[in-house]
Amino acid sequence: MPRAIRSLAATGIAGVVLAGPAVAPAAAATPQPPAYDRTSAAEARRVDRVPTPKLDWYACYDYAECATVRLPLDYDNPKGATTEVALLRVKARDQQHKVGSLFLNPGGPGGSGTSIALAAPHFLGDDLLDRFDIVGVDPRGVEASDNVKCFRSVKDQTRAYAGLNVAFPWTKAEEKAYVAASKAVGKACSTTGKPLTGAASTAEVARDMDVLRRAVGDKKLSYLGFSYGTALGQYYANMFPDRFRALVVDGVLNPNDWVGQGKARGELQETRLRSADGAYKALHEILVRCDKAGAEQCALAATGDPVAAYDTVAKRLRKKPAVIEDPDFGSFTVTYADFVGATLGALYDPYGWTSVVDLTSELLAATDPAAGKAAASARQALAARAAQARQQRGYDFPYDNGLETFLTVDCTDAYHPKSADAWPALSAKEDQRAPYFGRAWAWGTAPCARDTWTVRDEDAWTGPFNRTTAAPVLVVGNYWDPATNYQGAVGSAKLLPNSRLLSSDSWGHTAYGTSACVTGRVDKYLLTGKLPAKGTLCVGDAQPFQGEPTADRADASKSALAKAGEPGRGEPKRLPPVATPRPAVGTLTVR
Repeated sequence: MPRAIRSLAATGIAGVVLAGPAVAPAAAATPQPPAYDRTSAAEARRVDRVPTPKLDWYACYDYAECATVRLPLDYDNPKGATTEVALLRVKARDQQHKVGSLFLNPGGPGGSGTSIALAAPHFLGDDLLDRFDIVGVDPRGVEASDNVKCFRSVKDQTRAYAGLNVAFPWTKAEEKAYVAASKAVGKACSTTGKPLTGAASTAEVARDMDVLRRAVGDKKLSYLGFSYGTALGQYYANMFPDRFRALVVDGVLNPNDWVGQGKARGELQETRLRSADGAYKALHEILVRCDKAGAEQCALAATGDPVAAYDTVAKRLRKKPAVIEDPDFGSFTVTYADFVGATLGALYDPYGWTSVVDLTSELLAATDPAAGKAAASARQALAARAAQARQQRGYDFPYDNGLETFLTVDCTDAYHPKSADAWPALSAKEDQRAPYFGRAWAWGTAPCARDTWTVRDEDAWTGPFNRTTAAPVLVVGNYWDPATNYQGAVGSAKLLPNSRLLSSDSWGHTAYGTSACVTGRVDKYLLTGKLPAKGTLCVGDAQPFQGEPTADRADASKSALAKAGEPGRGEPKRLPPVATPRPAVGTLTVR
């Protein structure tokens, strides 16, 4: 061997190329970055050392199967305390050609995954129902899982909640009472509510879902999440970027805005999310289209300016609530907050423009001393609404923890202002940016003030939310969503490098089921992994003042769903029972 070659060999240098008598080193290979991010060693250690639970399924609710498992309260201590988590599945119609399981979440936080799974045959596409077991999980703290409970009794809870019994506070006295109640709830959840209030952040639910993915026998997760369920989906995608095959988020919260990053940590969550902007945009567009449609299609157009008519009602109610006397239903009061809250509730529905117009018309007449017979007719219509609202509102026993499950997640996931005393001034600023709805959205997080909500989840996830995932994420945004502003979908799609934005000119909260275009593309992606073309814009099947309502939301009540039975293939579909992302959205709150 020539001396030069021997000396190179002796050094152990690899990659020497012999070309005749000459010896030359090969060009150094350029290191290639990985094609996608992997689950971190820390997260893998947390979940993978938990033994795969054995699910002892049993028949339930006529056409479903139920199971419960115990999962670690703290994934850093997998052999320590546990919490019980409930699951429900509706088995695929074609088990021989099953793709796997499709996990659903309806939002909230605090919405029941088991309820939306039971409702799935009423709203999911038949091809999905053929090929997937539909699985819903009640997140820790929620419904059939071990419950969050911040008070020792209904009596204690009722007394603490006293100041919260408004859509949002408007008068100084209401603001004072709301702040006091918010502090009482925050303190109770930080003491009596422990340990579950400190162990139920979105990250914990994502970890539960990864363990349960194994339990149902899936190597990779398939997921469809609505509203707050989009936060859960994005948490999972960023914490476990190589562990899902298909993931859809519809009605999207931008996770950075949800959490609060950098200087935004001291802001109201609404200042970051801009839900009120979406609600105002939708309301204004409905009123503009009402004017264009004319009085034959929209009675409010007869006023000459529907936008001004709505504002007239708002101004009258701000000045003085409307007291309605009716021989059949008695006396009741409608406040400004009731009017705005009822409007917001109506905007959640793809056909909600009918309620917005009718309610505005009724209150416009009822608050006008010169309206005469029109006022009497309007009062009668309002009385009927009031009767329905009172029936929906009334509850006492058993303990209702809906607000507490919402707060347990939001207050531990996100950063909020320090003191609840800051909410009156901060929420007023939100109204300046987004008329009517700024306060409505801002006040819902007042119990999360950092001085009073002191319980923390040390394993909460605060990002990053920009992981390159192994499989693509489908992000669905609705132009006229009153709760999860369309810009949330745009921002989330920009955050996730391997994602695709599907936009829809639809109405109501979330888009699946409101447009055959959206539903078909979501179904195709979940089944095949094939994304819609870039820039796809769908159009909602329902548009204001064009035709009559043709679909309503599926019932979220398990007893009603079981009584109705499982619908067959080809039966008309309804809308998914999506949970509201705030607790104070309703029909018409009356006193």
